[in-house]
Amino acid sequence: MDKKEIAAIFEEVADLLELKSENPFRVRAYRNAARSLLNSDQDLKKMAREGGLEELEGIGKDLAEKITQLVETGRLPFYEKLKRSIPSSMLKLRQVQGLGPKKVQALHKKLKIKSLAQLKKAGKEGKIAKLKGFGVKTEQNILQALEHHEAYQKRYLWWDAMGLARPLLEGLKKLKGVKRVEIAGSLRRKLETVGDLDILVAALNPKLVVKWFTSCKEVSRILAQGETKVSVRLKEGIQVDLRIVSESQFAFALCYFTGSKEHNIKIRQHSLKKGWSLSEYGFEPIGKKSIAAFKKKRIEEEDIYKALSLPYIEPELRENLGEIEAAEKGKLPCLVEEEDIKGTFHNHTTASDGKSNLKEMVRAAAKMGWEYFGISDHSKSSVQANGLSEERLFNQIEEIRKINRSGQFEPYVFAGTECDILPDGTLDFSDSLLNQLDFVIASIHSALTQDEKTMTKRIIRAVEHPSVTMLGHLTGRLLLKREPYKVNVQKVIDACIANHKIIELNGNPQRLDMDWRLWRAAAERGLLCCINIDAHAADQLQFIKAGVNIARKGWLEKESIINTLSLKKIKNLLSFA
Repeated sequence: MDKKEIAAIFEEVADLLELKSENPFRVRAYRNAARSLLNSDQDLKKMAREGGLEELEGIGKDLAEKITQLVETGRLPFYEKLKRSIPSSMLKLRQVQGLGPKKVQALHKKLKIKSLAQLKKAGKEGKIAKLKGFGVKTEQNILQALEHHEAYQKRYLWWDAMGLARPLLEGLKKLKGVKRVEIAGSLRRKLETVGDLDILVAALNPKLVVKWFTSCKEVSRILAQGETKVSVRLKEGIQVDLRIVSESQFAFALCYFTGSKEHNIKIRQHSLKKGWSLSEYGFEPIGKKSIAAFKKKRIEEEDIYKALSLPYIEPELRENLGEIEAAEKGKLPCLVEEEDIKGTFHNHTTASDGKSNLKEMVRAAAKMGWEYFGISDHSKSSVQANGLSEERLFNQIEEIRKINRSGQFEPYVFAGTECDILPDGTLDFSDSLLNQLDFVIASIHSALTQDEKTMTKRIIRAVEHPSVTMLGHLTGRLLLKREPYKVNVQKVIDACIANHKIIELNGNPQRLDMDWRLWRAAAERGLLCCINIDAHAADQLQFIKAGVNIARKGWLEKESIINTLSLKKIKNLLSFA
């Protein structure tokens, strides 16, 4: 167990102790210990082995013993016992945005609230507003956060859902008599979150498919079962609907079960104008209209669109947001591909809150086949993320320069920072230091509850700073966990275009920010995008897939995305940014 994992456990312990109204000095001791671990450059395993942990600031004998336990065994019985001492329903209260340990403890002590249901009831009855330190606004915020929390429980991140679907798809493809297998629905359209999974199969023996599918180890419950359709719930909670069709129907069914409801209505209307009725089963002629073109053995989705005198519309675009009209005019975008990406910039190392060191991250970038790779560890104000001091950033810049001079790695490494935008809109590092960097990502990590006007002004002030290259995770949202902070996104986009600044499309599956619905119009006005991944470990470079997915949903072409440029061109762009 590394220092970040141990620090996270100590922070959790502090929260749990606070929930139990323990001595505030004891609570503070664990928080200080967590901070001390994050700020330490020492080898914890070595220190634990040699008995040197008490040399760290804020680490006494008791905490040193607990750290040693975690380092050596990966467990802390004290922590496990502490968690068991608090009702699990009460622990769930902390999952509600805006409810920290102090508020949860107050709600429990004053109103005897131990569950989300009790919290909702108290809010509806106006009891929370009457508590000292809460008020009407806080009560309204809690009720709104509860609504979001309930909605979150019904959906899954695209990345997680795809991970659950993959073994099912692979297993189905191996079955005898199975001709074609595809994921459909919102997962195929690459929506950022999905409510369920749709899988389509063309098979000669439907009974064999149904038998295999219902007996999968991943399945916890069979919800419905027929000869050609099965609905199950996986152990992770998500529902999966499996449909089995003939091979001749497969393309039609795939087209139907992929498109949004609105897209499908438009396509059917378009088909009627051509003299055909279109459904998941195929084309049916109206009158004497011929459909001889569909007598061939294997039909693809492209054939369906071609029959309607339309170019193929990529699954990501099938949302009825102008794609059919664009197709009619021959103006569909040539969407960016993962192969177009030459590198990425928003990446963290163990210097701040990453889990892989500098060389491990660069080595992983080389395996991705990228020409360049940016390092952007947190700045000093992000104490919770072990943000770099100016001295530590100076040292990192020099380390990166040495790596480039050595020629040890294929990607060229750019030295940057994810610099905090402070509450007043100023930046976390001095201009003299920022000027020595290759790029600067400006991001919000604090004072997330500012009103829209203040937040918008704050971000625009940062955009206007000459050293800023791009904005990071523009709205601060965490999908299925935290709503965006209040900001006038259009005004920020205007400011970025006016100041020739880039907005990142953060490809971390939990962010995918800026939202894909905003990119088409912004790109048409000249806004440049950088698909970043906010990677905190070497294996997270794979998040580029999620970033490209969302870029495609946003109608983005490679010309609007800076990290499709070659190393030579990106160097020129950054030098003039």
